[in-house]
Amino acid sequence: MRAMTMPASPPRPILTCLMAGAAALGAAMLGSCSQKASGPVVVSVVGTPVELAKPLNHLPAPAAKLMLEATAQGLVAFDASGDILPALAQRWIVEDDGRSYIFRLRRALWPDGGKVTASDVARLLKARIETLRRLDPEGPLDVVEAVVPMTGEVIEIRLTAPRPYLLQMLAQPQMAILSREGGTGPYAASSWGKALLLKPVDPASDDEEEEGAPAPWRTRILRAERAEMAIIRFREGMAAMVLGGRFADLPLLVPAGVDKDAVRIDPVQGLLGLAVTGRGKLLDDDDVRRAINMTIDRSQLPKLFPLGGWAVTEQIVPAQMDLPTPPTRPAWADLSLEDRRAQAGAAITRWRRENGNPPVLKVALPKGPGATALFALIRHNLGMIGLSAERVDPKDEADLRLVDEVAAYDSALWYLGRIGCARKVHCSAQADAQLQAAGLATSAAERMARVAQAEAMMQAHNGYIALGAPVRWSLVTRRLSGFMPSPRARHPLNHLFRSPN
Repeated sequence: MRAMTMPASPPRPILTCLMAGAAALGAAMLGSCSQKASGPVVVSVVGTPVELAKPLNHLPAPAAKLMLEATAQGLVAFDASGDILPALAQRWIVEDDGRSYIFRLRRALWPDGGKVTASDVARLLKARIETLRRLDPEGPLDVVEAVVPMTGEVIEIRLTAPRPYLLQMLAQPQMAILSREGGTGPYAASSWGKALLLKPVDPASDDEEEEGAPAPWRTRILRAERAEMAIIRFREGMAAMVLGGRFADLPLLVPAGVDKDAVRIDPVQGLLGLAVTGRGKLLDDDDVRRAINMTIDRSQLPKLFPLGGWAVTEQIVPAQMDLPTPPTRPAWADLSLEDRRAQAGAAITRWRRENGNPPVLKVALPKGPGATALFALIRHNLGMIGLSAERVDPKDEADLRLVDEVAAYDSALWYLGRIGCARKVHCSAQADAQLQAAGLATSAAERMARVAQAEAMMQAHNGYIALGAPVRWSLVTRRLSGFMPSPRARHPLNHLFRSPN
């Protein structure tokens, strides 16, 4: 578990923001009750109410993932430790050397009371797979040949080739099985003021206070709100947990006066960096993209985000994983920062001489003091080689766009697919061709050899500027048990318990 280092003094703008948020929250909470041992567990997730209302439209936002995980099971799920658990499928077997996955469904009902059948699940799952395959064409779903109901309770997923990470992909919140009326639990959601009340779909009889009603402590009150409000609600004892924290909001914790023992950091891997999404003479120039990548001083990032064990990186793929060789390091990785910037500055000088003054680069970052600090570093670093930058909203067109995602499965393919041509990132056509050829490979060795070639090409293309691992944090009260730091940043609400003291 990564530890958090608490700086000595908070920045004044953040304190001002929090004080204003505290006043507003205090007025909004008049008359509300603090957490009691016998009542529902109150949870805040950093996000917006619309992410809870329409989660499939707002992935991969933490609030959207949490809502899907809470109300719409997939065939399998992750526990907090990152292991695969049964969900809508009670058990499964793998046959034909990894080319056939057969799932037996447990008894489940749709929100309208209808029985969930294998035909329902197969139809909905096929539609979801097709949607996701368009975004990740070389991922583990690329070899799904068919999803067929075998009986009323059994479905089979047939593959044209083995994919060892299929279960990890099926456990993602975006693989949830939903009908038009909703999902199958473990909770059913209803309005509770500006929040949601989550009641267990299958209450355990020995926990029921009266017939058909789950014990209050088994219910959850869930609200999506700004990080400032969520932190203050937790500090004031009006929430037992805050989920969905990212790097952008990390600096808010110190001035809010939150007990450092309540801060939990997930040991996640994934992508935190800038994807080149702009086009034109400037960013189509290979030397310019390389110059931008070279000039970022990653050694300053741990000072902005003081997390024990958090490491910066210059590589797309952080470890060897399933590659036949260690991932490619940039050709300039062993140069000093001064030498890097000398070469980068020369490239920009050459471009200016041939094309005139370069346009201002638009950098899309989320809101939050952590993102503000990151932009200040990026703008300063780019300025040192003669480039200007302005910050824009993530919804706007941008030349550089932040990617901040936890890896869905442990393969180089996830990293390469997330920043490939299908995602509209400035990409290498040769690398994309290698990934497509990997999908047609007749052996696992040939497949990963081609993936390794694609990885080296993508690293050299500089279409993605790696910074480090994603940052995911939560706040957890001491009275809440069942919470574990998660390598997947998944914290199932039905695994939580609250002690009476």
